Amino acid sequence: MKNKIALVTGASSGIGESTARHLAAAGYTVYGTSRRGAQAGQRGFNMLALDVTSDASVEAAVATVMRREGRIDLLVNNAGFGVAPAGAEESSIEQAQSIFDTNFFGVIRMTRAVLPYMRAQGSGRIINIGSVLGFLPMPYGALYAASKHAIEGYSESLDHELRNWGIRTVVIEPAYTKTPFDANFLEPDAKLEAYREVCAAVNKRVQEVMAGAEGPEVVAEVVLKAAEAPIPKLRYTAGKVAGRLRLLRTFAPAGLLDSGVRKDLRLAS
Repeated sequence: MKNKIALVTGASSGIGESTARHLAAAGYTVYGTSRRGAQAGQRGFNMLALDVTSDASVEAAVATVMRREGRIDLLVNNAGFGVAPAGAEESSIEQAQSIFDTNFFGVIRMTRAVLPYMRAQGSGRIINIGSVLGFLPMPYGALYAASKHAIEGYSESLDHELRNWGIRTVVIEPAYTKTPFDANFLEPDAKLEAYREVCAAVNKRVQEVMAGAEGPEVVAEVVLKAAEAPIPKLRYTAGKVAGRLRLLRTFAPAGLLDSGVRKDLRLAS
C-alpha cells in the first residue's frame, strides 16, 4: 500500500479532507486538491491547486502527480457544491450549467485525465462521491439531485467499459453529512416569491437534520473500504441513514416512499 498513489479532489475540508487523511494513514501517497490550493502543513498529505471546471487546470494537476510519482492508482472525485433549497425554476440555465460543470463534468474531466495512465499501467480505481440524492428525489434540490443521478449512470457505464484494463469505478452514497458543505450553498439566482415560504421551511428542516448528522469520517472509512476491496461493489452507502434509504428505495412501494419523503421534509401531502 505504501507505493499506491491517490488523487482526491475537493480535499481542503469536509469529506475530501477526511478521505485524504484516511488514505494517507493507510499508507497511500495522497495528493489532495482545491481550487485555491493550500499548504500541506499538518494535513499529512500533499495539496495541489486544481479547478475541476478547467481543462488546463485538471491536465496540469494530473501531470504534476505523474511527474512526481509516475502513476496514479486511485482517483477520488469529491469536488462539488449545491444550491440552497429552492424551486427548480429558481435557478437560471446558467446556474444549472454551473452546477453540472463542477458536480458532473468535473468528474468527467478528472476521469478522462487519469484514464490513459491507468490503462497503460493496467490497473486503477475511480471512486465518485455521489449521494443518496442520486437514487432518491429531493424536493427543492432538483439540480443537485440531477447532477448526482448523472454520476450514478456515468459510473455504472464506465465500470463496465474499464474492467478489461483492471480498472473499476465505484460510487459512494452518503446521506446528510456534517461538513461545511451547506455553508457554501449558492443562493438561487432567479428567486420567486411563490417558493419563499416553503423553501424557508425546507431549509429549516435540513438544518435540523444536519445538526445531528454523522461526520465526514464515516464517508472516508467507506471510501477506504472501496479502495482496498479486491472486487469492489459498484455502490456503497455511507452511514446508517444512507443504508436505510437505499433499502427503502429498493423494497418500499413507490407510494410509501413518496409519502415518506414529503413527511420527512414536512411538506403537505
